Amino acid sequence: MSELTEQLIADLQSLDTPTVCNALEVVAPERRGFGYTTQPLVCARPELPPMVGIARTATIRSAHPSHLKGSAARELNDGYYAYVDNGPKPSIMVIQDLDGAQRGYGSWWGEVNSNVHKGLGSLGVITDGSVRDLPDVAEGFQMMADRVGPSHAFVHVVGYGQPVTVSGMRVASGELIHADQHGAVVIPWEVADQVLAAAKDIAAGEAVIIEASQQPGFDINKLRQAWGDAAELKH
Repeated sequence: MSELTEQLIADLQSLDTPTVCNALEVVAPERRGFGYTTQPLVCARPELPPMVGIARTATIRSAHPSHLKGSAARELNDGYYAYVDNGPKPSIMVIQDLDGAQRGYGSWWGEVNSNVHKGLGSLGVITDGSVRDLPDVAEGFQMMADRVGPSHAFVHVVGYGQPVTVSGMRVASGELIHADQHGAVVIPWEVADQVLAAAKDIAAGEAVIIEASQQPGFDINKLRQAWGDAAELKH
């Protein structure tokens, strides 16, 4: 499937991102070692529910001014916001900072852009750049970033719609993203409707082991028994 229905959103939003990663190891085992963030991100609002949305990708720089001026700069900016607005929603912005060791020098994200992007259908942003204006960010808008900083410096969009890599996660425009305070993962469209069932099966086996471990007299023999009981659930 390649459509983000309300039911699919509800199903995936009932899971945290580590659980989604666990489920993908079952329904898409080839994805076990990639497709998720591997470097730490600051989650500005860990109390918010998981984000489930369709990736809109872009690249930015902020350490030096853009080489584009006047109408060329305005045209690029307008094209970027039109791209954010177009296509299926809800969206999640995935923004790569191209400044390397200076990434996060200036922030694209604060009070104004969070409100604009939310108004254009975006749930939040995942970026290896910086964010700011934390108390004034649009209500319900999630920000996951490499760092928090005070200035926007010379921040500008370099490009949009192309594949990006953020915190070790490679993302193409239009891919399905699940993200929460733990990080983010790309869910292959072809297995998206299988994730919830796989997660429930995994949770059932884990519950057997957890319940056994909480009983008085728990020891290695009872652990072995619990492992066996959990394995039986898979048959």
